[in-house]
Amino acid sequence: MKIWLGLISAALLAAPATTKMAPSEPERLAARAANVTIIRDPLGIAHVRGGTDADAVFGMIYAQAEDDFNRVETNYLASLGRLAEAEGEKALWKDVRQRLWIDHDALRAKYRSSPQWLRKLMDAWADGLNYYLVTHPEVKPRVLTHFEPWMALSFSEGSIGGDIEYVDVAALEALYDDGAARRASIMPWGEPAGSNGIAIGPTRSASGNPLLLINPHTSFFFRDVVQMTSGEGLNAYGAVTWGQFFIYQGFNEKAGWMHTSSGLDNRDEFAVTFARMANGKLGYRYGSDVRPVGLNPITLRVRQPDGTLATRTITTFRTMHGPIVRSENGRFIAFAIMDEPAKALEQSFRRTKATSLKQFMEVSALRANSSNNTLFADSSGNFAYLHPQFVPLRDHRFKYRGVVDGSDPRTGWRGLHDIDSLPNVINPKSGFVFNVNDAPWPAAGKGTLDPRRFPAYMDQWGWNPRTDHALAVLSGQGKFTAEDLRAAAYDTANPGFDRLLPPLFAAYAALPRSDSRRRSLQGPITLLKNWDRRWRKDSEALSLAVNWAEIMWEKALGTDRPPNDEEVGYGRMIAAPANVQLETLTEAVAKMRDLYGDWRVKWGDINRFQRNDGSITQTFDDKKPSIAVGFPSARWGTLASFGAQTYPGTKKRYGTSGNSFVAVVEFTPTGPKAMAVTAGGVNGDPASPHFTDQAQAYADGRLLPVPFDAREIAAQAVEAYRPGEARRTR
Repeated sequence: MKIWLGLISAALLAAPATTKMAPSEPERLAARAANVTIIRDPLGIAHVRGGTDADAVFGMIYAQAEDDFNRVETNYLASLGRLAEAEGEKALWKDVRQRLWIDHDALRAKYRSSPQWLRKLMDAWADGLNYYLVTHPEVKPRVLTHFEPWMALSFSEGSIGGDIEYVDVAALEALYDDGAARRASIMPWGEPAGSNGIAIGPTRSASGNPLLLINPHTSFFFRDVVQMTSGEGLNAYGAVTWGQFFIYQGFNEKAGWMHTSSGLDNRDEFAVTFARMANGKLGYRYGSDVRPVGLNPITLRVRQPDGTLATRTITTFRTMHGPIVRSENGRFIAFAIMDEPAKALEQSFRRTKATSLKQFMEVSALRANSSNNTLFADSSGNFAYLHPQFVPLRDHRFKYRGVVDGSDPRTGWRGLHDIDSLPNVINPKSGFVFNVNDAPWPAAGKGTLDPRRFPAYMDQWGWNPRTDHALAVLSGQGKFTAEDLRAAAYDTANPGFDRLLPPLFAAYAALPRSDSRRRSLQGPITLLKNWDRRWRKDSEALSLAVNWAEIMWEKALGTDRPPNDEEVGYGRMIAAPANVQLETLTEAVAKMRDLYGDWRVKWGDINRFQRNDGSITQTFDDKKPSIAVGFPSARWGTLASFGAQTYPGTKKRYGTSGNSFVAVVEFTPTGPKAMAVTAGGVNGDPASPHFTDQAQAYADGRLLPVPFDAREIAAQAVEAYRPGEARRTR
């Protein structure tokens, strides 16, 4: 040892006094890691502590990479428009769609012009991911071997599908690729997407403490669960979309927020009329003018079957209303959406540090939230439904739910609505607010808001059967405990069938005595009539009702998917002729006999949760272990949602979406008390104990206590380490 010290000392003495070696990149990253501690609780959830907010970002993104680097990388391949570099030609047009708005050079410029504090967070984000790759050489990224800070701006809003995804990929390809055949892009079965959120105020809380239900409905394994704290006042826990550095749905020491997908119409399509300019170049009409069409060449690299990369360049058109994304009846259609990545990222992070409604509203003034309703509660007793803040001002005379004439200057956007002009509901007398991806008008009970006071574009979804369910649960309960709110989230009613089944029963009752269906359908009708319309794992009636209703839904809507599809679909199903009602029941009985050998089968025997591997697209197998789930699709009005179907080679139905992260939070004077569960587990590696350790609790609707304060975390710590260190389980 003395010899080594002597050599080091001699080397230092021999070096010129003015020479200072710059640290290598691994050394610099290791120095950053020294400011971070990661504690893993018994469920493998990372509780990250950093000296600064940037340190916390460094640690939480490192922890996410530990949990599932594949999902982190895949999300950024998609958001950057580089998915084809990994997945080849099949991803090309998704990349083209993304690059219509995501210009890498423009994002680099936005990074440089961002506030210094935000640049520090983006720097820390890139450093955390790069340090993970440095310290895990066995991990082989598909494409992204080095992350740059500006990349965080490509994915700055945490919804499962951003506004860009409303552009039809097949229509885009058909427009710009002459050889492309127009393909139908609508899936035969559209599982309801969105979420449930409920906030309970002090007057409806048994303890007098505000309560919040966090219940996103997404594809499974779309988000990690983390806690991030810092010496700069950050202390947030909740669900984080893989690869992002802010808690998307969660709570801090004094406030909580839950986002639900909104029916707000703030994405518009403008018909473009092409014309020649005086110089002969291509233009488009706007009023009495002809304006130049922007040409936007998009160059992409595409993975070939032999593993090499080929380059493709596609030149797209852009107008003042946005890029042209499709053609329709000889018209070219431009698509306008919010395009504020820096503001969106700033709002997404800053709201995690807002500890009161006042602060939350101050952050909302950025008006860079385009797709999310928000349910909010804070420890001071405030609770609110908040509408998305990015709402373009438009001329009410035009119907923006369809295509409007882009050559008419009256149709253009005229700035944004003020926050005060939005249909927000703050501290209502009812003592609750909710949203279940329906219109905001009944947010605090029927008649909360008069839709006639607002432009029609404030909502295009209207009613869905969860509206009835939420209103019944919230109006029927006196004062709520946290456990009552958990039970409400898993209430077993399926009120959609209260509307759908009576026309079927009437059709059967009207059959002539001589009709053979009186005998063949007597058993199924009797089973459905005697059903209490509640979900249970042992319910045979639920199995039959769901199979019948799914076939009815397809007959009612087909490929027609209006924005308010549930309202329209239910109306058409209820109004369907008697012979259609009965023929569909006959089809459902035959289908079940074919699949299961009998039309009487317990719901839990066929409705299953299974996680076999870490792939983003799961492969299901009836021969492998799975778990019974009692709740069905939200399509039928249940608040707890499980979107399942059969797959090639399976007879059982396997869920891929619905309830994902579920939490109930009570804001007590001494801090939040929470319980939560996530689908499966937080780790994407099948070898990890946290791959499926929450699966049974998830299926049972059993929420698990959340360690939040420092003492609780320390008491339950299973691992404590710094990024880059070898992990040791206590």
